Amino acid sequence: MGTQLDEILNDAPMSRMHWRVWLLAASGIMLDGFDFFIIGVASPLIAADLGASPRQIGLVSAAAIVGAIIGASCLGRLTDRIGRKLAFRLDLGLFVVFALLSGLAWSIPSLIAFRFILGIGVGADYPISAAYIAEIAPARHRVRLLVGAFSFQAVGQVLGALVGLTILVTFDSVTSWRYMLAFGAVPAVLIILLRRGVPESPKWLAAQGQHEEAAEVVSVLVGHTVEASMIEADAQESPEEAGSYRELFRGSFRRLTLLTTVPWFLMDIATYGIGVFTPVILATLAIQGDGSTLSDAISSTEGAVVIDLFLLVGFAVALVLITRLRHTNMQIAGFIAMAAGLVTLSFSTTLPEGSVKSLVLVFAGFILFNICMNAGPNSTTFLLPAEVFPTRVRATGHGLATAAGKTGAAVGVFFFPILEADLGLGVLLPLIAGGCVLAAVVTALARIGVVASDGVFAGQSPP
Repeated sequence: MGTQLDEILNDAPMSRMHWRVWLLAASGIMLDGFDFFIIGVASPLIAADLGASPRQIGLVSAAAIVGAIIGASCLGRLTDRIGRKLAFRLDLGLFVVFALLSGLAWSIPSLIAFRFILGIGVGADYPISAAYIAEIAPARHRVRLLVGAFSFQAVGQVLGALVGLTILVTFDSVTSWRYMLAFGAVPAVLIILLRRGVPESPKWLAAQGQHEEAAEVVSVLVGHTVEASMIEADAQESPEEAGSYRELFRGSFRRLTLLTTVPWFLMDIATYGIGVFTPVILATLAIQGDGSTLSDAISSTEGAVVIDLFLLVGFAVALVLITRLRHTNMQIAGFIAMAAGLVTLSFSTTLPEGSVKSLVLVFAGFILFNICMNAGPNSTTFLLPAEVFPTRVRATGHGLATAAGKTGAAVGVFFFPILEADLGLGVLLPLIAGGCVLAAVVTALARIGVVASDGVFAGQSPP
């Protein structure tokens, strides 16, 4: 990308428009966190109301995630072709329509279909938001802004827990899952309305040869007039060449693709498998009501609210460490600590259910898992694709990495209820911990020789 454009954007002070774009990008990620948690609260109620089997609940839970795989991979590539602004406004439209339809679903197959299409919109927002922030944020703030945006996933999870608990207490019916799934349309509509005024990414405009338009956007961002003549561009790729998936598997890109996809895949098996079913795990190991579906759901959701607050603590730790430590070191350490948390959690299955020692191990395991997940891999896997891929394939590369992560998430949420029923948590949790250790090994090997790309993270240590 043109060096003058890089210098102008990298050296700019944070403006109101910077903060607006960042907040609106982060808000889309918040919706993913909300939907991520709310389906876990709703699942026992769906099973009771519609008579769903564990396999069907797995399909319902995985449907949106499978849709997100398509949204991230296909729409991420489309974003590199049509620009960030248009995609930024359209992706949540799917979320609104199909969140409402999910609340009206008349059967398990219809619910699976609606959740699948909703997921397409959710998945698309990851690469769009990451590319947008990476390309407009000043250099000294860029890493923290990316991690801060992704931390809104945890905000969404806590919001989902609170909304789920409020609906459970207010409506006191197994049909209250319908209100939970439909509620997501409310914040999504507000975000869509607020996103109408955001500008296009100036780096994307310059890559398309639209220097006048790029100069206008930069002028708004930096607060003074920037002439088009000041924006120099390197040789431009045609839209047909930009955002090619084939390129991601060629030459030096192969190692970048390995580093950004496989660890995210393995992490999301754990993140979503454990996260979505946190209320179920708590109901099984530690916290139950009087045995009725509603009572158990309320009690376990109350516990989940407390546990999920530590997700925010993890992101706070990440924001402090992200500019001080090598990002892949944070990722490796986080994976090892996640494994330790899961093993600790599994030890509780050997103790009497509801005993003090069991409760201590359950909460200690969850807290260690949640803090270290967000202080490490859940922040860095989102950051690394934006950091290492060049502008012409940034959203494509981030889309592929997101799709890999969502594939792992689908594996986690589909197989978790099935394997929990067949093997028990005492066996399943150590298996997931093994996946975290493998992710640490892959990160350590794949990072060799990888450096930050095209000035987006200029002046920082290699990842």
